[in-house]
Amino acid sequence: MVQTAYSPNPDRYQHSVGYRFCGKSGLKLPQISLGLWHNFGDVDDAEEAEKMIQFAFDHGITHFDLANNYGTPAGSAEINFGKILKKNFASHRDEMVISTKAGHEMWPGPYGDGGSRKYLISSLHQSLKRMNLDYVDIFYSHRYDPNTPIEETMGALSDMVKQGKALYIGLSKYPEEKAREAFRILRENGTPCLIYQDRYNIFSRNIERSHFPLLKENGIGFIAFSPLAQGILTEKYLHGIPEHSRAALSYGFLQKSQITPEVLAKVQELNQMAHQRGQTMAQMALAWCLRTSDVNSVIIGASSVNQIQENIDALENISFTDDELWRIGELGA
Repeated sequence: MVQTAYSPNPDRYQHSVGYRFCGKSGLKLPQISLGLWHNFGDVDDAEEAEKMIQFAFDHGITHFDLANNYGTPAGSAEINFGKILKKNFASHRDEMVISTKAGHEMWPGPYGDGGSRKYLISSLHQSLKRMNLDYVDIFYSHRYDPNTPIEETMGALSDMVKQGKALYIGLSKYPEEKAREAFRILRENGTPCLIYQDRYNIFSRNIERSHFPLLKENGIGFIAFSPLAQGILTEKYLHGIPEHSRAALSYGFLQKSQITPEVLAKVQELNQMAHQRGQTMAQMALAWCLRTSDVNSVIIGASSVNQIQENIDALENISFTDDELWRIGELGA
């Protein structure tokens, strides 16, 4: 059977996920962005990965969030994304916002981690080669590195923009005061920060106080990662920890110790609230993140086209009553 060549949905913008301006910039991001941390590596289903990118683009999801170390093995998500781009989207690159990052360990030795000029510039060159791109739209410092002068890190990011290898700069996981300093340096360099990325969900709201006012003050956009708390805010853990789930693994960011009886009770109550709203818990969790204009986009992870569709359907209702917000606030505390 001959496989039909992919052709994007011509109505992808008429019936899209909707877009929000990123801070005070002229760049719009889709309300839902697709993250490639999991499910796009060499150990994953390549055919399903390709279908997910196609499906996302067909529904107006134009922003794809990567990092140098995404995928198993590290770097394979960028390689596989590059192959999908070349095969399916060669004439649509200018309709996409492609992000990558550097900051965590990527290769052995003293130059494969952190925030040094050596590491950041080398890493971006590697990322461009893996994805077969001339530039990325957003290049992030993936984390604050206390062992590198912040001027050095910001200088490297600024130079990548000035050299045309990135269009915009992003920061992720910076303490408030270090973020403030970084924003000032980037502005003085003539390459202001476009966007800040951090964890944000019903159970993790610290940045509302620490970072949202700072971002608004500087006209910088915000994009949330882990809006579903790595699956806790889905129906996966309603009745305990399933075998082969993230929390069942002995490694990774989500540990069994985080799924306490208290958390399970809160999740069950949130699930009831979601059903009263006519949503799944995952849909309500995404809608909750997008209820505020402080959030420009949420990054979803997905293992199937059906999961992406479920997440898109969350956009049908992102309004909450005062009572709902109060109850969610109590449960998330």
